[in-house]
Amino acid sequence: MTRTRLVAGNWKMHGSLAANRALLDAVVSGLSGLRGVECAVCVPYPYLAQAAERLRGTGLAWGAQNMSEHLDGAYTGEVSVAMLKDFSCRYVIVGHSERRLLYRESDGQAAAKFVAAVTHGLTPIFCVGETLEERDAGRTEEVVARQLDAVVNKGEFTQAVLAYEPVWAIGTGRTATPEQAQVVHAFLRRKVPVETPILYGGSVKPQNAAAIFAMPDVDGGLIGGASLAAGDFLAIARAAAKKG
Repeated sequence: MTRTRLVAGNWKMHGSLAANRALLDAVVSGLSGLRGVECAVCVPYPYLAQAAERLRGTGLAWGAQNMSEHLDGAYTGEVSVAMLKDFSCRYVIVGHSERRLLYRESDGQAAAKFVAAVTHGLTPIFCVGETLEERDAGRTEEVVARQLDAVVNKGEFTQAVLAYEPVWAIGTGRTATPEQAQVVHAFLRRKVPVETPILYGGSVKPQNAAAIFAMPDVDGGLIGGASLAAGDFLAIARAAAKKG
């Protein structure tokens, strides 16, 4: 079965109005005529209006990097799914390892966010991944299964994207080998509908993208640092588009 190929950029806490304008202009221009892959950028909250205005009518989708599990209420500093929909977001990243590790988000909280997103018409990019200590202890499958099982029976995964992001390969310059990524993706594939795209994230660069995307169960990438450079992001998108 042919699944959607997706390359999504996670800008994390980077950007400015001027820098964003230049980056979005370059990416939109570079994607012109590219077929076989869908692309998106997940931008910081303050720049959603800028992304919506610049990207409307283009082939580049946009979304947020996080959201609240609550629909509204006295939750100072939080952003609801309805607010994201006001900016025509298509995607929202849920359960990223930096949210889990730095802000102590639990499996249950990530699951609640996933349900809120799906229920209200956003496509969650749901992240799972193990630390280096967990991998070295042989617990990779146990950890990603626990994270995914918290969600898989609570929402419709045919409306979602799954992302495998080994924590030890995020922002470290280290990358899982294509074969290591494939082993985990194949394991995850057995737990979700066959049409669910599974992305790899973790120091994907133009130099390694083609080899990673060549794996049968890797359907694209969730791209961090390389999404901040138009040339790198476009090269990665082209590598995904060429997957046979």
